Amino acid sequence: MRDLTYPAVIGTAKTLFRVLGISFQTSGTEHIPREGGAILASNHVSYVDFIFNGLAAQPAGRLVRFMAKKEAFDHKVSGPLMRSMHHIPVDRAQGEGSLHAAADYARRGEIVGIFPEATISRSMEVKEIKTGAVRAAAEAGVPLIPMVVWGTQLLKTKDHEADLYGRGKTIGLHVGEPIPVTGEDPVAETALLHEALTGLLDKAIREYPVPPEGQWWAPARYGGTAPTPDEARRLDLEEKAVRDAKRAQRG
Repeated sequence: MRDLTYPAVIGTAKTLFRVLGISFQTSGTEHIPREGGAILASNHVSYVDFIFNGLAAQPAGRLVRFMAKKEAFDHKVSGPLMRSMHHIPVDRAQGEGSLHAAADYARRGEIVGIFPEATISRSMEVKEIKTGAVRAAAEAGVPLIPMVVWGTQLLKTKDHEADLYGRGKTIGLHVGEPIPVTGEDPVAETALLHEALTGLLDKAIREYPVPPEGQWWAPARYGGTAPTPDEARRLDLEEKAVRDAKRAQRG
């Protein structure tokens, strides 16, 4: 794929991060292949995760094609930008088509970024994840690579005011060993992905320069004040009910 926009966007982002004093903790970036396709499956704690996740592939000289909501492609400003970087639109009404597109990208040698939780985790834990990442990797015959991003929730996440300048913040990017998948048992293989993500999340929290105790952005089991997984699930259901009601009124 020809990439005229993507390298310029990355260069601009890196300059902005330096200006804002954002620092990075990285590990496992050697697991990103220097050539060939892969599915990069990440946790999801922030609206800006995809901006940072792609940096994990920079040491390998790779660009990541992210799956993103179709609405971002429909917008008059972000749409042309997303298309120029060859990201993949996700139409939730036709999710299988989006997964086949992701598999096709990976089969052709691209690294595809997927957030298998589908929505942001209010608990900051790894939520229940969908089987799509496993199925796309199996269909394409490429490695499934787990990764965790941490600290992005301090910039912009659900239920909290945004701090997009992020001055002096630290962002963790931790990549795990590839998980070989066959697609013969997507549920069992997705459980392996969940286990790998949880382990990487524990590493990210332990190594983060700010202790989690008493912090709104840290999981309850680490002494943080984020909602427990059960509380977060309830909030998610309430949010969905409100969204569905608004959609019904419009339709």
